[in-house]
Amino acid sequence: MAKQRISYVPLDKMDARMCAEMERCRREGTPRPESSAIRAHVPACFWFFADSWNNIYRNGILDHSIKELCRLYVSRSVACEYCGNQRSMKATTSGALIEDQVLDLLNFEKSTKYDERQKAALAYAEAIVWHLATDDAFWERMHRHFNEPELVELGCMIGLTLGQQSWLRLLNIEHHQVLAGTAASMAPGYEDEQQLKASKAQADYWAKKAPSESAA
Repeated sequence: MAKQRISYVPLDKMDARMCAEMERCRREGTPRPESSAIRAHVPACFWFFADSWNNIYRNGILDHSIKELCRLYVSRSVACEYCGNQRSMKATTSGALIEDQVLDLLNFEKSTKYDERQKAALAYAEAIVWHLATDDAFWERMHRHFNEPELVELGCMIGLTLGQQSWLRLLNIEHHQVLAGTAASMAPGYEDEQQLKASKAQADYWAKKAPSESAA
């Protein structure tokens, strides 16, 4: 396993409010405890992400399943294994997200697994992640499927997760290392440490492919 680059803050070094949020992470995921324990080195960073993620990702005005698809699109694009091996409990328990959709994310425009609204959201994520030029037709498509507040919330959420995932992938953190013993928000096949290791050892493990290969 690659060397971890920034340590986890122990729970006994956190105040009661931070410990309560860590317990929520253990119970519900999004985010999982390890990434929160990294941000806990700076309480302002811990709460910046926890509050923003609660307000514009877990809650907010746009349907959550759309935001989860875009979060996972970012994971596939930047190859953040830590984030890509998670699933939102809110999206999966509602039946709004299925694993077949996740497998086709980088091929979304040609896929039959998404409706037109989902494809428009993923095109928005694609343009943000890959710095694509946009024209009137692009924005007509966006406004056909989303109102302006929804576009603002989705854009902020994509930007937030793009920045965080681009950073977290550098740190070599892994699941089941902080407040272990829970499968909250883990993808199928990654629910405990043994399953996670077995899944990552498979020849077709998703992160072994470059984003360009996945989209081929």
